[in-house]
Amino acid sequence: MGNGSNGALSGAVIAVAGAGGPAGQATLLRLAEAGATVVGADNDPQRLSEAVDAARYASGGATVTGDTVDLLDLQSTREWAEHIEKDFGRVDGLVHLVGGWRGSETFTKTSLDDWDFLELLLVRTVQHTSLAFHEALQRSDRGRYVLISASGATKPTAGNAAYSAAKAAAEAWTLAMGDYFRKAGKAEGAEGPTSAATILVVKALVHDAMRAERPNAKFAGFTDVKDLAEAIEGVWSKSAAELNGNRLWLTEKP
Repeated sequence: MGNGSNGALSGAVIAVAGAGGPAGQATLLRLAEAGATVVGADNDPQRLSEAVDAARYASGGATVTGDTVDLLDLQSTREWAEHIEKDFGRVDGLVHLVGGWRGSETFTKTSLDDWDFLELLLVRTVQHTSLAFHEALQRSDRGRYVLISASGATKPTAGNAAYSAAKAAAEAWTLAMGDYFRKAGKAEGAEGPTSAATILVVKALVHDAMRAERPNAKFAGFTDVKDLAEAIEGVWSKSAAELNGNRLWLTEKP
């Protein structure tokens, strides 16, 4: 699919939080190829600029930019949202890819320091991006907030208490924003929501470098970052009513 005026996302402006990681790189590229203007954020400027350059180059010169934003700071996150809307005239999406994982061998050995770390990365960044972007997304005729979550939020394992609880909190927060979109659509006289908050659920992610490092690993049930990026792009081809407040499973439902 070439980018430009004929792309499925032509004219759309999409922000990607956590754009520097493997999933972020795949997503920047996929959205740019579909014709979107993509604005990535990451707290690692080096990783971010590499991801932005790769997407810009591979998509044949689509508008892909990057901002170093501290998503743990609400004011910085609000300023980021405002500057995107001011520069590009609209915001049609926020894809939340900020990740992080810490686990323990057993439930008993769980460290609450892991919770403190994961609560910031996996919950606080969702709170800040959703609060910063929800009004702009509601103004869009195709606004989408997309959270990437894990099946562990629904079926936690003993050693993943902190991670699963953080993911579950992020899901609940996103579903609350979905209720905001539902009510806002009603207030505007629409049949249903006109924008959507949705959750894509994976077991875990895998990318080429991981496969190269562990050539004998099966990665059963894992989602390749390229497939995730394709699913993210697909969110804009579904109706807001279909997506809003719903989990889309990219792995087997536990």
